[in-house]
Amino acid sequence: MHRFSKGFLKELQFFLMALGLALPCAAQGQGANATAIEPGAPDARIVAALRQVSAERIQANIDQLVSFGTRATISAQDPASIAAGRGIGAAREWIKAEFERYSKECGGCLEVKTDSFTEAPAERIPQPTVISNVYAVLKGTSDAQRIVLVTGHYDSRNSGTLDGKGDAPGANDDGSGTAVSLECARVLSKMKFPATIIFLTVAGEEQGLNGSSHFAKMAKEQGWNIEAALNNDIVGGDRSAEQDHSVVRVFSEGLPAAAAEQDIRRIRGLGGESDSGSRQLARYVADVGRAYAGDVRVKPMLVFRLDRYLRGGDHLSFLQQGFAGVRFTEFREDFHHQHQDVRTENGIEYGDVPKFVDFDYVANVARLNAATLASLAAAPAPPANVHLLAKDLENDSTLTWDAVPGAAEYEVLWRATTSPEWEHALKCGNTTRATLKLSKDNVIFAVRAVDGGGHASLAVVPVPER
Repeated sequence: MHRFSKGFLKELQFFLMALGLALPCAAQGQGANATAIEPGAPDARIVAALRQVSAERIQANIDQLVSFGTRATISAQDPASIAAGRGIGAAREWIKAEFERYSKECGGCLEVKTDSFTEAPAERIPQPTVISNVYAVLKGTSDAQRIVLVTGHYDSRNSGTLDGKGDAPGANDDGSGTAVSLECARVLSKMKFPATIIFLTVAGEEQGLNGSSHFAKMAKEQGWNIEAALNNDIVGGDRSAEQDHSVVRVFSEGLPAAAAEQDIRRIRGLGGESDSGSRQLARYVADVGRAYAGDVRVKPMLVFRLDRYLRGGDHLSFLQQGFAGVRFTEFREDFHHQHQDVRTENGIEYGDVPKFVDFDYVANVARLNAATLASLAAAPAPPANVHLLAKDLENDSTLTWDAVPGAAEYEVLWRATTSPEWEHALKCGNTTRATLKLSKDNVIFAVRAVDGGGHASLAVVPVPER
């Protein structure tokens, strides 16, 4: 049998790719035809959108949210209170009006909705309480069933979780996250994407993740395909001396909250404890942060745990329904300015008021969120049915996957089992099979789809095929 040289095969592959034909990735030596993971070229349209993010608008939005006095979930929402501009009802109506204004500016491109329900009495809800999530949908042009979303909670609290009357400014927690959702809606609604983007604000977080839980369950019951949920909670960059305004923490779970026992056994058996969908989303945020570093100006700091120590947030509601989600939070929280009545004691200022918020920092976090949303919504769907062939004992590793619409090529990624992020990529062209001279014992593999503009999907780690 005639054996072609490696140089000939490489030239043939380039020739066929130029013709738009598929050639499976032939067996590659470690490092051959592969490159270290480097930031992709930024999309000029996304860059233009990021440059429209305004710290001044974000400040105005946070000031407006604070002006409602309290946004406690159990605060007033009757017509008189709404008219007077106090309580969570007034905040809800203002957020809805803002989304509607953005939609008007883009010719009705946003569908503005309210998800309202009555929460039964519980530990932090003394009587039946109406809770409303407000959101805007930017429908995708060609792959609308795929959804990525950004969320923040617009309810607030002071020292008492059952205090529905006292002031609870909530400038940072979570006026900042609400402002991120609003600003992302304002700048991205001027663009079109293949996939759908949802800009969400939820209530009931401080009482027990009530709003996000209801929304995530609704999405699951209705069969929504949510690929990514970006939760922004306490992203105000509190102006404390120890704050690091150059980074934002991105928390992601390891073992999936929705995994069944058999899934957990399989994950442990394969050493996949750090390869949940949420962990892949966190790595994607890091990639986006590097690609758009010049405009984002804040670096994602990946924290490989569900949330801060013994604490939680709205992304958990999405994780429990099997969706990938991460949480963005400033580097260092100041607990004098969180969940506190506004006051001064022994020379220490308490309370979550706007003077402690760094609005430029919030704008940078909004840019990182917007770049991530836009990149995901512009990319093809992640490859489906990704498998690593394991029928025979061999040191070569063969991966297969199903083609997805909109993909111009596919990339095989891998990293050392001890590495937190993907280290290498092999471009495979428009094919659905790759064989690499790398032992599956020593590395973790994944596959991602890439469109003609270089927008990459989330990475998918293979399951074994025996």
